[in-house]
Amino acid sequence: MPSTMVAADRAAGPAPEVRLKTNLLTLPEVRWAGASLILFLLGAGAGLLDAPAWVSWTLYAGCYLAGGWEPALAGLQALREKTLDVDLLMIVAALGAAAIGQVFDGGLLIVIFATSGALEAVATKRTEDSVRALLTLAPERATRLRPDGTEEVVEAASLEVGDLILVRPGERISADGMVIDGSSEVDQASITGEPMPVHKTHEDEVYAGTLNGAGALRIRVGRPAADWVIARIVSLVEEASATKARTQLFIEKVEQRYSVGVVVATLALFFGPLAFGADLTETLLRAMTFMIVASPCAVVLATMPPLLSAIANAGRHGVLVKSAVVMEKLGTTTRVAFDKTGTLTEGTPRLVELHTAPGITPDELLTIAASAERPSEHVVGRAVVAAAQERGLSLEQAEDFRAVPGRGVHARVGDQQVEVGSPALLGDLDEEGGPARAGRAAGDGASDTAGDAAGELDRWAATTLRTCEDAGHTAIVVRLDGKPAGVLALADQPRPAAASTVAALAELTGRPPVLLTGDNPRAAAHLAEAVGVTEVRAGLLPQDKVTEVERLQKAGDHVLVVGDGVNDAPALAAAHLGVAMGRAGSDLTLQTADAIVVRDELATVPAAIRLSQRARRVVTQNLVIAGTFIVILVAWDLFGDLPLPLGVAGHEGSTVLVGLNGLRLLRAKAWR
Repeated sequence: MPSTMVAADRAAGPAPEVRLKTNLLTLPEVRWAGASLILFLLGAGAGLLDAPAWVSWTLYAGCYLAGGWEPALAGLQALREKTLDVDLLMIVAALGAAAIGQVFDGGLLIVIFATSGALEAVATKRTEDSVRALLTLAPERATRLRPDGTEEVVEAASLEVGDLILVRPGERISADGMVIDGSSEVDQASITGEPMPVHKTHEDEVYAGTLNGAGALRIRVGRPAADWVIARIVSLVEEASATKARTQLFIEKVEQRYSVGVVVATLALFFGPLAFGADLTETLLRAMTFMIVASPCAVVLATMPPLLSAIANAGRHGVLVKSAVVMEKLGTTTRVAFDKTGTLTEGTPRLVELHTAPGITPDELLTIAASAERPSEHVVGRAVVAAAQERGLSLEQAEDFRAVPGRGVHARVGDQQVEVGSPALLGDLDEEGGPARAGRAAGDGASDTAGDAAGELDRWAATTLRTCEDAGHTAIVVRLDGKPAGVLALADQPRPAAASTVAALAELTGRPPVLLTGDNPRAAAHLAEAVGVTEVRAGLLPQDKVTEVERLQKAGDHVLVVGDGVNDAPALAAAHLGVAMGRAGSDLTLQTADAIVVRDELATVPAAIRLSQRARRVVTQNLVIAGTFIVILVAWDLFGDLPLPLGVAGHEGSTVLVGLNGLRLLRAKAWR
């Protein structure tokens, strides 16, 4: 893969963004949860305003129906399969609370469970939509070349290995394959994450869904549709998501045992004493008291308020954490893996160095180069023009402008012929349609340039080019009237907080972060040195990133992957946790990720991990408090005579206590 990208006029604009069409209000779980919450709040408000009892009871009944019918139905279906669902236990506990007048407690349980189900439905729906949306990056149709040279338009999915296809300027490539004729710049950021288009010519590999530049390509299809890189990204995301879902089996087992235990204990408390002639009312009251004090309200609130408060706090500081489970898991991170382009870097090249030949000032060189590049839409051309504008330089009108794929741009600026492009400009461009340089012949092998009158300048330019490329920069040659006038060095700059973030994460996790990138090794090594990363894996395709993440996790690490592109989505899904950069992140990456850095501020990543660690400590405190209250109240009810009002007061008191303890994480101090 070449280390230099040349200026070439882009016939097509930027890649179209994939947008999700999901309207969350169309999900029944969201509508029912919203209705349940509204009715619950209205019922609580009616009670505070001393409204007639039937008003509160009616509103609470609506809350129970709206939020409880679905888990009740699921619980009954589970019973038919001879399993006991914890959702059914919550419904029974809520009805039991209502039976003895504690409708508020029951309503709160209903609202919590309905909201949880809605959040799960939203996450599932959006993930499914984003995976399907990714497939729209690959064209549905392709131009296939018949053996006689004529063209036919066919479905891309019907292409077979060995077929020849034609990709015109500005079109998306419709299959994975190899270029057999033509030359062009291809924007393959959606696959490899590289910030600049890559020059593709004979025998170079190309990928479905990437965007062709100004040249026409003839491509021999190399893989069936099911094996295209973009299709494998989709399958990798789906497989990793399924693997994550299976990790919830342990929690389900705990819920099952808890549900069975509470139901058995309640039935025993009710029917056991009756068998020995106990009073029905007193026995029912004791059993209902047990159902109330053993219900997991305090346990649920012991966990959710700290995590939800932490989520709200993180959201105020620009980090969207998608669930309480994610917030809890953030604090267990032991290794962080970064993507390069758009994550540790800003994602767009900038002019970082300007080398001029004798007799030319930096401003003169930049003015001439930017004037020639101004008609171009290539990312390199835009970077050169932007640098000139930042310096306040006045650009001249370029005439006779044209771009040569793989070489650069040519234009007349004033009375000078200007060429801006790759190091190939130091050779003869006649074969590519460039202007002839009479009198130039192959000569000095050390500089790989023609000699004669311009030999010294050519040798200077070649040396400067090597210096720039060794530093990890993209080197661009500027020629005036056939002679080297200067070299422009462009680079994708690290984000301002990249180095401090890497250092903070190394201290926080005890392990240095690792860099996983599809970019070339020299550029990756240069960035790693600049930000303090010591372990680098470069030249990776999406499946290679997944392999590296799995390798780290098999070694015992809980890996958090931070990325922004479609190519990062499989690694984010396969990792213990995935974090996406919000501004530049693709739709699939944003939906696959467990958390999103909304404003692309890297410093928020270690801050979010610290907040999660604080939340985990508060959860532990709350579980101890809630467990202690439950054990004491249940023991009192079983072995003593616990009055119902005191049982309710103890149960609600523990609930309020753990809730207030969790809300401490809303304070700004918790983030710092």
